[in-house]
Amino acid sequence: MKISEIFRSIQGESTYAGLPCTFIRTAGCSLRCRYCDTEYALDQNAGEEMSLDSIVSAASNLGLDLVELTGGEPLERPETPELCRILLDKNATVLLETGGAHPIDSVPPDVIKILDVKTPSSRMESRNRWQNLPLLSPHDEIKFVIGSREDFDWSVQVCRDHNLFGRHAILFSPVFTGKPPLELAQWILAAGIPVRLQLQMHKYIWPPDARGV
Repeated sequence: MKISEIFRSIQGESTYAGLPCTFIRTAGCSLRCRYCDTEYALDQNAGEEMSLDSIVSAASNLGLDLVELTGGEPLERPETPELCRILLDKNATVLLETGGAHPIDSVPPDVIKILDVKTPSSRMESRNRWQNLPLLSPHDEIKFVIGSREDFDWSVQVCRDHNLFGRHAILFSPVFTGKPPLELAQWILAAGIPVRLQLQMHKYIWPPDARGV
């Protein structure tokens, strides 16, 4: 399995933000989002080939209380569901961040999936796999990265069309290099919608381009 990096940090996103977390970042992603902040993990050949045992061992040495599989795109690695099962068997709370372009039905149900619905400004909107939304469990979360007012209005409409409000934690996250969070906060308040404004906490603690955090 190609791995870009394994590290321990503070969880910067999701409803688990602020908690110590061990990250397993897979290598390779077929999406090319305009605002991607992990371009170094896009090439599947740039990672280190590791066995599942060695991945779990490295993660165990850092801590298995909370573990996130991220990327790249974890679901482009066929070994990911089995890695999730192994981590769950070790009593880890497992988060899986996915861009939503690949089927999620192979992911063990106890994994907390954070599904990133691609907004228009990502330029990857056409890759959204809408069939994934009905497969989400109540504990799963849905993220929208907002880069413009168009993205905001589009995301609100998606939530309404798919009856997502009240069923899942909905995260609206501003593009870090885009509009200030204040503007997104004002839009959320004016719209009166039950979403969580998400800032990428790790980018405020460490330099925004720092790796391994």
